[in-house]
Amino acid sequence: MMKFIDQAKAYLWAFVELAFVTVLAAMLIFLILGQNSGVFVLSVADNVTKFGNAVPTPSLIGFAIILGLIFIIMKRLR
Repeated sequence: MMKFIDQAKAYLWAFVELAFVTVLAAMLIFLILGQNSGVFVLSVADNVTKFGNAVPTPSLIGFAIILGLIFIIMKRLR
């Protein structure tokens, strides 16, 4: 059973990485081509912009601090 769960986690993590790379690629295409980049790329860019504007600044600062602390702790554990 644990082998199945580990395999499922690996597949889900690969899917998350693929989705993240897709969003990053769409944003890069939007930055290069602008409004001529296509419907899909424009909709992804619009959604990312709406999400970025909806998140309050203190939340982003807190998130960055937490990520920084995790990075420092993981670096010391090595």
